[in-house]
Amino acid sequence: MRTKTLLVTAVLGAAGVVGAMAQTVYSVNAVGFVNKTVPAGQFALLANPLKLETNSLIAVLPDVPANTKVYVFDPATQLFSIFTKRTSSFTGTGSDTVRLNPGMGFFVQNVGTADFTVTFVGEVVQGDTIKTDFPAGFSLIASQVPQAGKLETDLKLPAKQNDKAYIYGATGYTILTRRASSWTPSEPQVGVGEGFFFQAVAAGSWTRSFSVNQ
Repeated sequence: MRTKTLLVTAVLGAAGVVGAMAQTVYSVNAVGFVNKTVPAGQFALLANPLKLETNSLIAVLPDVPANTKVYVFDPATQLFSIFTKRTSSFTGTGSDTVRLNPGMGFFVQNVGTADFTVTFVGEVVQGDTIKTDFPAGFSLIASQVPQAGKLETDLKLPAKQNDKAYIYGATGYTILTRRASSWTPSEPQVGVGEGFFFQAVAAGSWTRSFSVNQ
């Protein structure tokens, strides 16, 4: 899966930039955008890395081509809900109420013959208790903070022994397992705006403290 990521912040009263690895910036409030490429005829496992007022389907994905499909996973039922983009809205059961909030992964299917770019626009999530809850078993999650890196070392995912991360790419899933003191075969990494399946041995919370000034 080919992706192109760009995060640019426009701040109130001062200028600054937040890069994929959270470079130093000069303001507290920041908005920006992230571009992700969805290859022709393929799926991409994405996540909304910036918050909007509602995070509705049409607000988060207003410009994807007609007939693009979005797959939203329900950890309670272990099933996907499928939504299809029409000219100016999405169809599918619950399409008006589903939310693509930061911290939530979802699949985007490009049914066309040309690549297209998903542009996420919104505010950088900040605070002392940025929390993503996950259940025991499978969930489709992502970093709420717009950073790229290793899940545990850089992004502070509280992984436990025998937890698994499923990282999706052009050839399918790479499965990585948390052992007693390390990951095998290696620690999983994700980019900005990318989701992953997390198979947890127990329910928990992924909590971060983040500021664009740190």
